[in-house]
Amino acid sequence: MSTLLYSVIGFLLLLVIGIAAYLLTARKYQSSTTVANSYDQWTLDGIVEFYWGEHIHLGHYGSPPRRKDFLAAKSDFVHEMVKWSEIEKLPPGTTVLDVGCGIGGSSRILARDYGFAVTGITISPQQVNRAQELTPFGLNAQFSVDDAMALSFPDASFDVVWSIEAGPHMPDKTVFARELMRVLKPGGVLVVADWNQRDDRQKPLNFWEKPVMRQLLDQWSHPAFSSIEGFSELLAETSLVEGEVITADWTEQTLPSWLDSIWQGVVRPKGLVCFGLSGFIKSLREMPTFLLMRLAFGALLCRFGMFRAVRANSRTELMDRNLANQNPSSLVR
Repeated sequence: MSTLLYSVIGFLLLLVIGIAAYLLTARKYQSSTTVANSYDQWTLDGIVEFYWGEHIHLGHYGSPPRRKDFLAAKSDFVHEMVKWSEIEKLPPGTTVLDVGCGIGGSSRILARDYGFAVTGITISPQQVNRAQELTPFGLNAQFSVDDAMALSFPDASFDVVWSIEAGPHMPDKTVFARELMRVLKPGGVLVVADWNQRDDRQKPLNFWEKPVMRQLLDQWSHPAFSSIEGFSELLAETSLVEGEVITADWTEQTLPSWLDSIWQGVVRPKGLVCFGLSGFIKSLREMPTFLLMRLAFGALLCRFGMFRAVRANSRTELMDRNLANQNPSSLVR
């Protein structure tokens, strides 16, 4: 056999081994513990923070998107989300619950730049520790371990509930929606930014979309993605929303983030020195998922959804209004 043939066989063998290892080491969702363990590990090894900075979420590149520094785009996302949700009009001291706060990047911006009193919660103890380390003394941002499926706060605790890219980790989207609305004060604002699947009630997934979605779920401990339409309906069904749930699609504005994430490994080779061979292998194994994410969002199999809802004055008021709007002849007596 020629040297070229041996090289081709060797490459194909490595490729098969790599694909097998990728599939066999998936971090499938089993419980909130698997989510916490995944984020604990990502926080402890420091690789995600090195490449993604304080914000473990996508960046905002404008519409149409323009070239932008990767880390600056992430910070810009927070400000664009504040502007879109109109919470920038709220006074200093406004209480904010940041659900799925990561290592606190967004919480610190909300506290520092807008004067809000921020409480960040995450399922990961290591993320809480790192968030506390990164938060300057005197900044009105505190962090604790909590479960978004059963928040420890009483009803009507916060003026604003804020969440970025936490929803895919939630096994029951109905419970998640109810908890987000429950802890809002009457007249308070919910603002959520999330990865979403296309609404398959309108257009079922085809033969290639199903395995792609399966990998996107299994690789990063996601039980399921909601759709923009579906989660909007779940919020409305809590009977705690005043008026309509406002939504927007920011897929275009956030799409460059996926390839930028991979590009960071090229333009910042210092990571190879900092984290050694094991860090390089860990980083390398995430690339297929980044590419699948880029494929899914680029093909609109996935969409980046924005949600804004206002808490009604009271549950009783809403129930009375709903009853009044029904046809009297249809009421059970």
